[in-house]
Amino acid sequence: MLPLADPAPPPTLARVNAEDDTDESSDSLFEHFAWLYIFCREKLFRDDTERMVRALWPGGKPSVGEKLIELGCGPGFYSCKLAARFPEISVLGVDRSPSQLRFAREKRNGLGLNNCRFQSDNVLELSHPNDSFDVLIASRLFTVLPNRRRAVAEMFRILRPGGRCFIAEPRWAFWASIPLFTMWLLARLTHSHNGYREPTRARVLSTREMNRLFATQPWARVETWREGRYQYALCEKD
Repeated sequence: MLPLADPAPPPTLARVNAEDDTDESSDSLFEHFAWLYIFCREKLFRDDTERMVRALWPGGKPSVGEKLIELGCGPGFYSCKLAARFPEISVLGVDRSPSQLRFAREKRNGLGLNNCRFQSDNVLELSHPNDSFDVLIASRLFTVLPNRRRAVAEMFRILRPGGRCFIAEPRWAFWASIPLFTMWLLARLTHSHNGYREPTRARVLSTREMNRLFATQPWARVETWREGRYQYALCEKD
């Protein structure tokens, strides 16, 4: 087990409706240029579905009734894929962009998925109580978050004992910054660059930073590794 650091304090819980789009996203590039990020996620980014399945379920499939949450789900790429592949589990994708969530729901409905839903939520202050989920996944989440430790504390809090999380993050700032750079460029060209909260450049984690970040919570097991332009973490809660 990795050495511990002081965890972030648990947030005050705020309940939200199951599929509520209410959010202050007018200052987000991912809302104003949702179509561009959706294109990148659907067509350009690496598909880590098989890596997720191998890491989270070494036997090849989850147990019946497992509850999975995806943080920063965007257009629902992984949520829909895993819900379609494993109809015996329930999947919840959360994001702050109403446009991304609308696309995710359209995709879910087009696939006829009854075990998948999407919700507006803040990954730094999730609305779900402690010990709510068996599995958590997140991809490219930390590149734009203002408080990574708080996000990891929330991951730990909402996972049940024995729960597992799989994290996929880009390793190199240049490649990770292409979507952000393009959205900022479009904002300037269209004269709509008014205080978006996202940085102009992605903030990637070094291997040491990745290890130290997940050491901030008392996981029973943490494994990190690198493959090409991405790095991964698999954590299990005691």
